[in-house]
Amino acid sequence: MIEKDCEISISRQCSLLNLNRSTYYAAREGDRKKDLGLMKLIDQIYIRWPFYGSRRIANELAKHGIIANRKRIQRLMRLMGIQGLAPGIMTSRPHPEHVKYPYLLGGLKIDTPNQVWCTDITYIPMKHGFMYLVAVMDWHSRCVLSWELSNSLDNGFCISALKRAIAEYGAPEIFNSDQGCQFTSLDFIEVLKNKGIRVSMDGKGRASDNIFIERLWRSLKYEDIYLKEYQDVPALREGLGQYFEFYNGIRGHASLGYSTPMEVYLGKAAA
Repeated sequence: MIEKDCEISISRQCSLLNLNRSTYYAAREGDRKKDLGLMKLIDQIYIRWPFYGSRRIANELAKHGIIANRKRIQRLMRLMGIQGLAPGIMTSRPHPEHVKYPYLLGGLKIDTPNQVWCTDITYIPMKHGFMYLVAVMDWHSRCVLSWELSNSLDNGFCISALKRAIAEYGAPEIFNSDQGCQFTSLDFIEVLKNKGIRVSMDGKGRASDNIFIERLWRSLKYEDIYLKEYQDVPALREGLGQYFEFYNGIRGHASLGYSTPMEVYLGKAAA
């Protein structure tokens, strides 16, 4: 068996096993395709039951005749940035050197636009790969103010989305996020502090603290991502743009009296 982390090079291992090196890479590509297929199924289960860990996901897959080693599911969940019984995405694990801030929204009446914004990251499956999506949402209106894609979980795309939202819509009074390292990073916090924005962070293990953006992810995936299975990043980016235009300006929300988020944000909702 070829071992990736072995001290002996891949070429030498192939030679010792009398195996053509191209065969090894073909096998790896086959494994990658299988992993991507399994990740899509894991995502569908997780978006429906975000409290499911690897054991329950493995059991759910088995119900449909898909047998997957639990360690494999754990590995893929780490890659996807998700874990069960947590605030959703694995970025809720704080960086040990980053400052944590208290949750400011408990008992707070949120009844005006730009009073509170929130943010989160989710995994987006595609036909031949995956991306990560961050969005900034106005809490009162549920309006998606900005979003950005990335192929890694660094903080650059989160900062970009935050700056774009502020440039277009002004600054909120409070900004709420989970305790993920992207949102506790000095660079991210500096943008908020420079605008005089108060920082609020979800309590550990409290998925309900950021519930509105969690509902956004579920709507997005069931109404768009799972149906269209985007082929590549340009198609995904275009599709997301169209979906968020629909979500903000056309799709009425029952919780908003069937007004659209943008109508509520702009104060144009029916009385």
